[in-house]
Amino acid sequence: MVTRVPDPRSAEEARGIAAEVRDPELPMVNLADLGILRRVECDAAGTVTVTVTPTYAGCPAMDAIRDDIRAALAEHGYTSVEVRTELTPAWSTDRITPEGRRKLAEHGIAPPTGAAPAGGGRRVGVELSVRCPHCGSLDTREVSRFGSTACKALYSCGSCREPFDHVKPL
Repeated sequence: MVTRVPDPRSAEEARGIAAEVRDPELPMVNLADLGILRRVECDAAGTVTVTVTPTYAGCPAMDAIRDDIRAALAEHGYTSVEVRTELTPAWSTDRITPEGRRKLAEHGIAPPTGAAPAGGGRRVGVELSVRCPHCGSLDTREVSRFGSTACKALYSCGSCREPFDHVKPL
């Protein structure tokens, strides 16, 4: 490993490295696809500061995400890395990129539908149906409000009979 002191111009390179880190609970998407990577800055002393917003305040994956960001940047010679957590504004499923939604569905996880409430929750989102990521049917039902992680619900498809996770719209 080569240690180097990044200059402020290399923030874009560091951002690219941090963006490719995989979410430990949803490994088919990276931090950029999931929309939790806020910004990456490099200062003149060579410290890279990565700011992330978790999908929710108590997300148990944040320690792993911080460690993975530091490891990925260290592999590329960034030895002074600080990972900050920023809770405001809160993450919402609107931050998941179209590519992230495509990858979730491709791996059998129904992406969130609709939009998050805007303007501090003045609008109430009503989810009428969730499309099965396996067969595309709208004949689905919620089995449990919580799936394999707290940010997902467990659904079942009435057509193909397959269970699947659905990322809850937030």
